[in-house]
Amino acid sequence: MVRLLGVWKVLKRKILGLLIILAPYTFAQEDHLAAFSDPAFLWGNAIERIIEEAYRKCFRTRIIDGRVMTIRLPFAMNNDRDLLLESRMRIVANGKGTPEVLWPIIEEILDSRPFQEYIDVLSSGREKVVVFDMTNQTWSSTTDLFIITRIKAGTYRGLPHLPHVLVSGRGALESDVYNYLFCIGLVGLDCSALVWNILSYIGEQGGLDLGRVLSPFLGVPRGADPALYAGTSFFNSRSPQIIAVDDSIQNLRPADVILFRDVDGRVIHSAIIQSIDWTRGVIRYLQCTSVGLPHERGVHDSFVYFNPANTAISLKDPSLNWSKKRYAAFPGEEIPFADDGERYRHRTGGGGRVVRMRALLPVIERFNR
Repeated sequence: MVRLLGVWKVLKRKILGLLIILAPYTFAQEDHLAAFSDPAFLWGNAIERIIEEAYRKCFRTRIIDGRVMTIRLPFAMNNDRDLLLESRMRIVANGKGTPEVLWPIIEEILDSRPFQEYIDVLSSGREKVVVFDMTNQTWSSTTDLFIITRIKAGTYRGLPHLPHVLVSGRGALESDVYNYLFCIGLVGLDCSALVWNILSYIGEQGGLDLGRVLSPFLGVPRGADPALYAGTSFFNSRSPQIIAVDDSIQNLRPADVILFRDVDGRVIHSAIIQSIDWTRGVIRYLQCTSVGLPHERGVHDSFVYFNPANTAISLKDPSLNWSKKRYAAFPGEEIPFADDGERYRHRTGGGGRVVRMRALLPVIERFNR
């Protein structure tokens, strides 16, 4: 026993010495990781960093079903899936919340017993179909082989407010968490809410209360939240606070808002430019949608690739490569347009357009200077 104690003392001294030697390296690595996680590491201190900071507020990391997952704020829109219903769905904050408002609600949902029961079903080892009843914010599952076979064959049985999802039973994926938050939690952001949150954050960082400045133009009643009135229709309005921008690439700037039309010509979707790499020919824009690959529904970034030697072309030019492909929110549903480029070029109503917020111009100029 005495000999063992002696050996332990020697080992302890050596371990302590090793820790002392490695401590500077460890702290240096921590400092490096902290620096890398700072948007300024990639974007400097101009407006791109401010936009990136606002964007990163839309993501959280959780361990769910034993897996590390990146949870993004889901998409949410009041009139998106209630067309067959007599009343509108009770979307949290009408889809106009902020990350600060929405994350505590989402965390509570993810910590709840009903959500854990949902995860348990996904991990049961049996293939099944999960049916989400968005009207009543409930779900059920079935292992009926007839239903499973029909869905695999492409015969979709769902309705807008009753999505049907085929799951493997081999554990939860990030897309399964999204489905629950989207269908049962009814929590998330619509497209213009993301844009408004980012524009408001830019103003806040520059000492400007954008909501207060724009309230008269938004028609906000006394005491109401301006975010509830700052929809895509406002960005497409004739307000003196909205500046139309020639959409030639050479004219675009970070914080410009891209507007997309639907098949009927109405402007119904908005996104915001985060950065433009003039050397490599890449426009990075941020948006919140439900139509994308399962892992990118909700808040995500997308890209437009252009030839740096030819920046005089319009965003409508078919030679541009738009990275965002459009897929149905739930397999089996129909979706117009193959990608964002096709949607932006859609000519009915005049095609897509780009606008700029007048009130933010001095703030953006100060950041860039």
